[in-house]
Amino acid sequence: MNLSNKALSINGLKSSFGRWVLILCIIAFIPLQVLGQKTQSELEKEKKELEAKIAYTGVLLDETIKNKKASLNQLTTLKKQISYRQGLIRTMNKEIKLMDRQIAENNDIIRALEKDLEKIKEEYAKMLYYGFKNRNSYDKLVFVFSSRDFNQAQKRLKYLQQYSEYRRDQVDLILSTKVLIADKNKALEKKKEIKRYLMSDKKEERAALEKDKQDKNTVYTKLKGSESKLRADLESDKKQAKQLSTAIANIIAEEIRITKLAAKNKEKFGLTPEEAKLSAGFKSNKGKLPWPLRRAIITSTFGPHPHEFLKEIMVNNNGIDLSTNKGARARAIFAGVVTAVIIMPNSNIKAVIIRHGEYFSVYGNLQEVLVSKGENVILKQELGVVFTDNDKFTTVSHLEIWKMSGDETVKLDPQKWLAKKSHAD
Repeated sequence: MNLSNKALSINGLKSSFGRWVLILCIIAFIPLQVLGQKTQSELEKEKKELEAKIAYTGVLLDETIKNKKASLNQLTTLKKQISYRQGLIRTMNKEIKLMDRQIAENNDIIRALEKDLEKIKEEYAKMLYYGFKNRNSYDKLVFVFSSRDFNQAQKRLKYLQQYSEYRRDQVDLILSTKVLIADKNKALEKKKEIKRYLMSDKKEERAALEKDKQDKNTVYTKLKGSESKLRADLESDKKQAKQLSTAIANIIAEEIRITKLAAKNKEKFGLTPEEAKLSAGFKSNKGKLPWPLRRAIITSTFGPHPHEFLKEIMVNNNGIDLSTNKGARARAIFAGVVTAVIIMPNSNIKAVIIRHGEYFSVYGNLQEVLVSKGENVILKQELGVVFTDNDKFTTVSHLEIWKMSGDETVKLDPQKWLAKKSHAD
């Protein structure tokens, strides 16, 4: 093999090595979202969020389980926990599939690198053999000084330099390829270990899921025995919700009347600059507002939907209900002014209404209120202590969002206005 052929061979192997380095960089840095898949870090984040939700529903269930009688809230919380566990298992499956794909890619790369390494070693062995076989002609002084003229001597000297460089390049290439293979093998073992842990965790979650389903069925069976009481509670809840809705509507109607009078034009509705600023700020934060509780899960959604247990009955929620832990305090989802503190008839349960320009946020089912009418409140300011039903061992907060629309009012879905997470900071 002459020098030019050796140069082509070595350059080809260097090119192959460089290709694999480039491929590894592409695999490492191209986001998987391009392929419609989540990255490992995104899946890990999703898994942690679901684990936090499961842990919190576990806390709530520990409180409700103190009540020997099954409760509707216990059934709802169990359903939430089952949903979170199912989501967690799906996320784990995605992680395992991602690990499988990465392990397969690593194996392919390692096999290709090992193949390239064999080629490099073969080329290096041939070069050593060629040098040994023709060692007499490689005496530098004889080889250079036996030249016909100065130009030939210069070319021969350059030849020797290039030959020496190619040999060094081959040694470097062998060492670099070995290091790269070793690194990929380490990465491969690490991914296999992660997969083993994921498989083990998934097995545990499946067992926990089955237990949750059994608990749900047990609670459901117990509730069957108290169906008449559930129907009575439902009627009581409907009556209280209607009373709250009427009170809110009257308060907002009065606010509209006062606003028109302040504008000195009964045919025109106007906001003060401060109110307009509050209103614009509230609107621009749709989907980003903090939750009205530090920790909570939504146990009843907005609008009409089937009853959690009495499926043949439709319930209509003007807001959302959030289950939380005993002693939890409701807090303002946005800055504003306390428009009213309502005390529900025939009970000591209270509600706070805060105005944010055109918008109103309502915080119901409070056993203690920490603010007063006319008070300016700031974002996340505590408004009151959420009522705890000691018979059911449940603590449920209620949130509504209303908007002025001319002389009318519109009820909005609070869930669409809150940040997309299970608990606020």
